[in-house]
Amino acid sequence: MPTESTEPPESTELSPTGGAAAQPPTQAAPGTGRWGVLALAVGVFVVGTGEFVLAGLLPMLSASLDISMAVAGQVITVFALSCAVAAPVLTTLTARWPRRRVLLLAVLTYLVGSLGTALAPSYTVVLAAQIVAATGVGVFVPTASVTAAALVPPERSGRAIATTVTGFTAAVTLGAPLGTMLGELLGWRATLWFAAVLAALGMLGIRALLPRDLSVPAPTGLRQRLRPLTQGRILATLGTTLVGFTAVYIPYTYIGAVFEPATSGDGIRLSVLMFALGVIGTAGNLAAGALADRIGSRRVVAAALAWLTVSLLVLPLTTSNFAAAIALILCYGVAAFAITTPQQHRLLALEPGSASVLVSLNQAILYLAIALSGAVGGIGIAWVGTNNLSLIAAVLAALALGLSQLAHQLATRSTTPTPS
Repeated sequence: MPTESTEPPESTELSPTGGAAAQPPTQAAPGTGRWGVLALAVGVFVVGTGEFVLAGLLPMLSASLDISMAVAGQVITVFALSCAVAAPVLTTLTARWPRRRVLLLAVLTYLVGSLGTALAPSYTVVLAAQIVAATGVGVFVPTASVTAAALVPPERSGRAIATTVTGFTAAVTLGAPLGTMLGELLGWRATLWFAAVLAALGMLGIRALLPRDLSVPAPTGLRQRLRPLTQGRILATLGTTLVGFTAVYIPYTYIGAVFEPATSGDGIRLSVLMFALGVIGTAGNLAAGALADRIGSRRVVAAALAWLTVSLLVLPLTTSNFAAAIALILCYGVAAFAITTPQQHRLLALEPGSASVLVSLNQAILYLAIALSGAVGGIGIAWVGTNNLSLIAAVLAALALGLSQLAHQLATRSTTPTPS
């Protein structure tokens, strides 16, 4: 069984031949690393807010554009699917570019997409603009993680990556609820204008705090980036991420519709639910990291998936009362966020020398899970209704638990010496 860690290993890239890159990354000047990592975390918060706030805006989009909730949910599907494609393809095409240039172009692309969405006269234009925005997000997030590691000494790279990724937590905890509240008060287009302003501020921070010529060794082709997918243990681990987070995001994507009886369609109450989810999720993620140190990441993931399954089965009983909905959100949020860090560390432990490649793949899989949640959830609403939608998610969570065990068996088998 591979050693499990709660801190990502050094962010080493692969050379075109598959081994570790021979040349170290261009290092930032002393003293710039901490501020650069902070700028990247803010950037992740900015693009993450634009991504996660869509769930809170779906009821407003549905009413404003005169479309059903299931159709509105496909905005999230298209956004996430575009991210999943952009992450491996465009990061490969820009691998030799200075990191600051890539990050600035990524945020600029996201900004243009946000403005296009704010001005969109129809659902079709909303979808097209969100594809543009998602392309920027898909490039920014994995690039930011690898760049953060290059800004600091090797022994601090894990903490730098973790700090950058906290931008997503902040987006769920603060950005999405605030954006939802703003949409309720001023309309959903105001939220997109707000996202564009945040993007402009993020660009200023990156331009000011990141070195102009910082570069990171990287695979030069898509084949090298996808090489880990030929290993069964990595494929099964990523499969756990895909199915597990599809289960997680189905109720989140349609949170406005699922809890409409409890919130009475009030966007302020919905933002309170989203804020509670973000706060408890942050606590759950931190607790999961600490617990993984004691009992191992695999056991934490298994416990979280089992807890998630139970929470999703109980969820239909809590949607008609706001207090019960809050209680359920707290239980569901702990389980949902507790999967994130241990699952990523578990993946990285399988092949530490390919850390940044695996981070990129894992991010693409997460986006694919969000895309599937929108598609599967839209179909589920037609089949079983919004109140029973979480039951479909519960089945997927149980399936993810089985895949997690399979991944463990494959990993154990690959590290067991062959008898002579």
